[in-house]
Amino acid sequence: MNWTPEQLRDEFLCVAKLGGVEIELDVIYIDPPRKPHKPPILPEGKIAVYVFYMEECVLKVGKAGPKSEARYRYQHYGTPKKGSTLAKSLLKDERAKLAPNLDPNLNKETVGKWIKENTNRVNFLLDADYYGPVLNLFEAFIQCRLRPIFEGPNQSK
Repeated sequence: MNWTPEQLRDEFLCVAKLGGVEIELDVIYIDPPRKPHKPPILPEGKIAVYVFYMEECVLKVGKAGPKSEARYRYQHYGTPKKGSTLAKSLLKDERAKLAPNLDPNLNKETVGKWIKENTNRVNFLLDADYYGPVLNLFEAFIQCRLRPIFEGPNQSK
C-alpha cells in the first residue's frame, strides 16, 4: 500500500485549508482497516468517507451523510436495484481488473460475504457539521488521490 489513512487525513487537512476551511487534526477519526471486517454502524451525528481496498488495489471510495446509514452500513455488500455498489461492480468487473483475485463462482448471494472476508475497509468519520462541501471535497480528494478502479465513468484512467 502506497498510502496510509493518516497520510490521507493529513493531506486532506491541507487541501481543506486551501479551500478556506480550517479542520483540526482530531476532528477526523480514523476507524482502522480490518480484514475480515464487519459493516460498521454510522454513529449518530457523524458523516464519513470510506475506502474499500485489497493490498495495492483501491476498489471504491464513498461517502455517507447524516441520513445515509443504509449506504454506509450495508448497501455496498449487496445488489440493490438503484445505485452503484461495490458488490455490483465486482459482479460486473468487465475489465477483469481483479480477475486473479476474484472467486469465479461469485454471485449475488456470495458477494457480500466475499467483500467482508477479502477486502479492507477504512472509515474516516467527521462531525455532521462538516456535511456538504467539506464532505464532498474529502471524498473527491481521496478518489483523485487513490484512483479507485470502480469509480465513475473513467474507472480505468
